[in-house]
Amino acid sequence: MITDASFEAGLQTTSAAADLTELWMRAYALGEMIRESAPAEEYARRKEMLARDEAAQQAIRRLAAAKEKFADCERFGRYHPDYHEARKNVKAAEAEVNSFESVRLFKEAERRMDELLHEVALILARAVSDSVKVPGDGDAAGGCGGSCSCGGCR
Repeated sequence: MITDASFEAGLQTTSAAADLTELWMRAYALGEMIRESAPAEEYARRKEMLARDEAAQQAIRRLAAAKEKFADCERFGRYHPDYHEARKNVKAAEAEVNSFESVRLFKEAERRMDELLHEVALILARAVSDSVKVPGDGDAAGGCGGSCSCGGCR
């Protein structure tokens, strides 16, 4: 037997599920709008440009290898016989990677994209409450320095 209370509870559950579905649909639409924005298109263009720059990709691979070697040395600290040399090699490899225009342009596009996403997240969070924490505080992860999304750091 269906009581008025159980019927109303069922309607509230259905309504809440419908509201959540609508929220997800609007979030997806917002994501599409962001993906089609000028900063996102520039980011994709610069990412592709970096991926096609074979010299930059080789430098990124050398940086990854230098970081791996340094990580091995770092487990033992300064007392590892190769610590200082490995650290110097990482710095040199980072400088080499950063010398490529494709890397610089990608990092700039990545920074602008990160700022856009952070601003959107901040607007959404503030619409809920001033005390809601927003992931990331606008600092870009820094492309090509490790596990970024440039396609060459992995």
